[in-house]
Amino acid sequence: MAKIAITPLRTVSDFGVPYIIAELGANHNGNMELARKMIVSAKEAGADCVKFQSWTKSSVFSRKAYEDNFFIADDYRQRTDHTLESIVAAYAIPESELLKMKSLADEIGIDCTSTPFSMREVDFLVDELHAPFVKVASMDLNNYPFLDYIARKGKPIVLSTGLSEVFEIDRAIRTIEEAGNNQIVILHCVSIYPPQDHQVQLNNIDTLRTLYPDYPIGFSDHTLGVSIPLASVVKGVCLIEKHFTLDKNMEGWDHKVSANQDELAQICRETKRIRAAMGSTRIQTQESKERIDSFRRSIVTTRLIKAGEVIQRQDVDFKRPATGISPEYLPFVVGRTVKNDLPFDKPITPESLI
Repeated sequence: MAKIAITPLRTVSDFGVPYIIAELGANHNGNMELARKMIVSAKEAGADCVKFQSWTKSSVFSRKAYEDNFFIADDYRQRTDHTLESIVAAYAIPESELLKMKSLADEIGIDCTSTPFSMREVDFLVDELHAPFVKVASMDLNNYPFLDYIARKGKPIVLSTGLSEVFEIDRAIRTIEEAGNNQIVILHCVSIYPPQDHQVQLNNIDTLRTLYPDYPIGFSDHTLGVSIPLASVVKGVCLIEKHFTLDKNMEGWDHKVSANQDELAQICRETKRIRAAMGSTRIQTQESKERIDSFRRSIVTTRLIKAGEVIQRQDVDFKRPATGISPEYLPFVVGRTVKNDLPFDKPITPESLI
């Protein structure tokens, strides 16, 4: 299995505890003090990485989208006090501020990266921010010229597969590989906020692993709560990305589908427990010999058997603990002569038989 070092601190693979990304996205709402608090809170919760989204007013939406003024997020549908253009501008994080966020993250010991939406933003993330990896949003999986540009930067790529069919994922992987980059983490993702349980399709994680055995598979989660991302750990994901907020009731795009600090801490904590509990595929006893013997049975006497008597089947039973002869050896006990008197209800040992 390929191992991809997407961070100086950890190696992401299909083995070990999943790498947890707290997706800050635009949940800072353009408030840089809030962004700093989110970084510290994500670190306190146990996340490995915080991730922003890097855009400008001109790098995501066309003029037509602004003229149509159709808001993607429910908080802004049918509103007249904001325009799509004003919100995109307000929620963008300037490069200078993102550098400050990276500095804070470095200081407290958590990885920091972002999702770019233009070539200029890719250049900034790689050449100036020195991000440990580049996250590609689901919306750009079929933006093959963009994937080629990112791949040629030589950085590891975390690729979300929401919105996509298998043939599109195949082409995206080939595009990255043909650009000389095989540092890819593939994320199963459903780009609905939030999806219904039956839409999550966690079994697709197995499908992606079968289709792309050379690459580790992760999960970008948009469900409510912690159950589904924790369930993905059983599927062997190497990475979990979860939207993060300090307040689910805050105005903004993704707060309602995001984990708060308590939920993120639960995900970080319980993934470790679940991964440890998965263990090995080799069946072997975990209990000590003393504990095994205390639960298992020995062949015991059902009456006082005197020295010289021959043991009959009705003379023995099976009871705990396993300090005498095991029940599996009953055929070798019945018919044997007793060397010394055997008291009632005592385990029979090999030394007591002739």
